[in-house]
Amino acid sequence: MAERSFTNEVGKLRQGCGTTLHVEGILAVTKALLQSGVAYVGGYQGAPISHLMDVLGDSKDVLDELGVYFENSASEATAAAMLAASVHYPLRGAVTWKSTVGTNVAADALANLASGGVTGGALIILGEDYGEGSSIMQERSHAFAMKSQMWLLDPRPNITAIVNAVKSGFELSEASNTPVFLLLRLRSCHLHGAFQAEDNKRPPMTVTEATRQPTRDVSRIVLPPANFQHEKEKIENRWPAAVKHIRDHGLNEVFGDDLADVGIIVQGGLYNTLNRSMELLGCSDAFGNTRVPLYVMNVAYPVIDEEVIEFCTGKRSVLLIEEGQPDFIEQNINAILRRAGIPTELHGKDMLTMAGEYTSLVVTRGVHTFLSSYLPEVISAEPALLRSADDPASPFAVRVEPHTVRPRPPGLCTGCPERPIFSGLKLAERETGEHHISADIGCHLFSINAPFDLGATTMGYGLGSAAAAALNSKGSDRRTIAMMGDGGFWHNGLSSGVGNAVFNKNDQLLVVVDNDYAAATGGQDVLSSHADLPTRSTKHPIERAVRGIGVKWARTIADTYDVTTVRDTFVDALTTDETGPKVLVMQSECQLNRQRREKPQRAQALQAGERVVRERFGVDPETCTGDHACIRISGCPSLTITDNPDPMRTDPIATVLDSCVGCGVCGANAHAAVLCPSFYRTDVVYNPTRRDRMLARLRTWWINMLARGIERRAAGFEVTP
Repeated sequence: MAERSFTNEVGKLRQGCGTTLHVEGILAVTKALLQSGVAYVGGYQGAPISHLMDVLGDSKDVLDELGVYFENSASEATAAAMLAASVHYPLRGAVTWKSTVGTNVAADALANLASGGVTGGALIILGEDYGEGSSIMQERSHAFAMKSQMWLLDPRPNITAIVNAVKSGFELSEASNTPVFLLLRLRSCHLHGAFQAEDNKRPPMTVTEATRQPTRDVSRIVLPPANFQHEKEKIENRWPAAVKHIRDHGLNEVFGDDLADVGIIVQGGLYNTLNRSMELLGCSDAFGNTRVPLYVMNVAYPVIDEEVIEFCTGKRSVLLIEEGQPDFIEQNINAILRRAGIPTELHGKDMLTMAGEYTSLVVTRGVHTFLSSYLPEVISAEPALLRSADDPASPFAVRVEPHTVRPRPPGLCTGCPERPIFSGLKLAERETGEHHISADIGCHLFSINAPFDLGATTMGYGLGSAAAAALNSKGSDRRTIAMMGDGGFWHNGLSSGVGNAVFNKNDQLLVVVDNDYAAATGGQDVLSSHADLPTRSTKHPIERAVRGIGVKWARTIADTYDVTTVRDTFVDALTTDETGPKVLVMQSECQLNRQRREKPQRAQALQAGERVVRERFGVDPETCTGDHACIRISGCPSLTITDNPDPMRTDPIATVLDSCVGCGVCGANAHAAVLCPSFYRTDVVYNPTRRDRMLARLRTWWINMLARGIERRAAGFEVTP
């Protein structure tokens, strides 16, 4: 169950030539694939391209009509290996995944693919996750393209430009027999715009037809002596063919080349940011009518020597805007200019930041510095963001408050079933002592923050167990604990983690957080999901899988909200005499997906006048002492503090906000930790029946009767001087 359904939008994919489509970037990419005659598509979800997989999944009927094969790949390596279909057959194939982390997983298959080359167009759509919106290590995909000599497209953030880049990517791949990266930045994936649609094309050869005509060419297989010939082909044939195709088809763009004797070179994906900065400085407008010559590199790799020389010839100085580090393009262009004897000065990282996202603030300041030195007459505005943060008048001035509030770290959602797992582990460690905990990629990684403070490292998706492998001391009384999600388990963890631990007789405890989906990437189903899917095989228990490769001690907890059971099971796993790896499968549905399913059902029932009960938890203000231990052991966003109603006490008490989803973890934690009896559960009844109203009146009467005695005693109590 993905976080968003595109069922209503996929109908637009059938529209043909002459139609103007107003769509989101991801939908435009899907339409461009169909217009380009793609034969097969695969990939692994991950921001910012998760929705591309969701769109393709919702487009099954359209894909079937065109004979296009689609699958949700088990990993990025699986997706990359799919492109082998384009090695011998004239099949256009596209795969997609998340930036450098996905490319790292796919590296082996990609390197082999790039070595042997392709016959049909092979397009890898990368969701580049760099900068302020990123959730991963700050690296660029550019380096991999250079390493394996795969061409890298970085189109302007414009719907038409992105659609054209998909088509151009396939054509460039076929012209040079080389797989091509299409880099889509975060904002490109989610921007909205319009483009002129074309008719969808059925692939000239479908994958079904290809299987009926088996073809092989041993020279395309990476094995000596063919692998040495492949490198020669890259330099002598594929690279020149790519350069010629890029120049002949004008994939890179030049704007206003004769306007001045200085210029700016920019990666295509940064064009909008640059134009906005120039607009703020008064040397362009919202429509891109620049007063400064621009060379837009929609192809970030390879750099086209002739185009660089043509643009720089006759110019005193050029500014290169290249986001991230190392400065691959800047070094390349410097070499091109010096070898050609072009005296143009090249500026880049000396006027811009070396690393980090090139926001409007960074780019505006860098462009202002450059133009102030070489072309000051085109600057007609001085935006406020040029002021230093030290200037009190600057909107970016740093103002230190006397009581600075610490930044709030990312945390788990209200009602998340992973929260009681970490609460139970913290309670278990009161008995067993602290343990080294190897974390993994996923929502559960938030456990490294307060209030849990659990987890020391994270090495990659599904590598939580492998990351704890070296800390397997047979003489220690403390077992290492490894965390892993169900998505990571099926992606990489079963073989790299569990299989490795079994083979090496590792004594670690592996905790698999099974929330029924690959939740962190948008709620996509996995092998162990409980959903009934017409095109996927599900309901394969994780415990059965680990036992199948040799784990002897394995337990599944079907309700992680039972904190007492979670705590006791942790203690058992950490103290058992059983040798070999131990596996705990902590199983409860992701609360976000559960609410996405239940909220529409509840709203429909309410509208129909049906009886609906909503569970809520609360804190008795007269019982709560205000020690906040419940908050420290839970961390739920709905559990916070409020003013103490007792005038004799100043400490704020705990309270539960209306965002509570009734998971009960706060009360379960309080009970398991023997904290206090102040938590209560209440049922909010909508559209109550006659019986509900009668019971409510009876309960109210009885509570009032019990309270009268207390009130009479309180009224009769006198304070003597």
